[in-house]
Amino acid sequence: MDRSNPSSRRRGSHGKKQDPDVHLSKCLSYALRHGAVNLGLPMGTDGFVPVSSLLLLPQFRTFSQVDIERVVSCNDKQRFTLRYSYADGALEIRANQGHSLQVEVELTPLGEELPNQAIHGTYFRHWPSIQQRGLSRMNRTHIHLCTELPGEGQECISGMRRDCEVAIFIDLPKAVADGLLFFWSSNRVLLTPGNADGLLLPKYFLRALQLRPQKESHNPTPSCQDLHKECILSPC
Repeated sequence: MDRSNPSSRRRGSHGKKQDPDVHLSKCLSYALRHGAVNLGLPMGTDGFVPVSSLLLLPQFRTFSQVDIERVVSCNDKQRFTLRYSYADGALEIRANQGHSLQVEVELTPLGEELPNQAIHGTYFRHWPSIQQRGLSRMNRTHIHLCTELPGEGQECISGMRRDCEVAIFIDLPKAVADGLLFFWSSNRVLLTPGNADGLLLPKYFLRALQLRPQKESHNPTPSCQDLHKECILSPC
């Protein structure tokens, strides 16, 4: 089974059938962020793909253009953008960020006015290596940051998964002063390519905060024991 393709995982972890709109959103994310070349999709340098080409693929044949329009308009994180092609008027779609493919998405340089905070969400299992090496963009083009924590009554925050367990606060002024580049995506996710190695080093970490209890791990993280307690970082 191809675990990188959501069309091969139509059932949830508990065997329940996945909501069609959730499944469609996952298929769109895979195709537009990672799989366009392998799927033979005609993707422009700006990341846009004709909706009609998507609908010809096997994993999209049970969906319609109306389904795609609904999922895009209702997506709480604004992951996608729809537009009509300047050339032929055909409807096109693009993922707003998160690409492993090299595409020229519309990014706005951060500018002189910095947000009050920059935060990266992660999980307990990744925290030890992040403390040692820093944040990595991995196979993507950018490291994703948000400017606020998920609060009560908020369904999600763009730039942070809703089930993240640890929030890492970034010293944005220091990183900018050292020459690291930061951009806004069209849905207001703060992005950075990191340094030459694709890393945001630990010296730019201000602190880390546990967001939720560790429920199932048999190896509790020593620096993240109590709910909403700040994790003490060793000096960098």
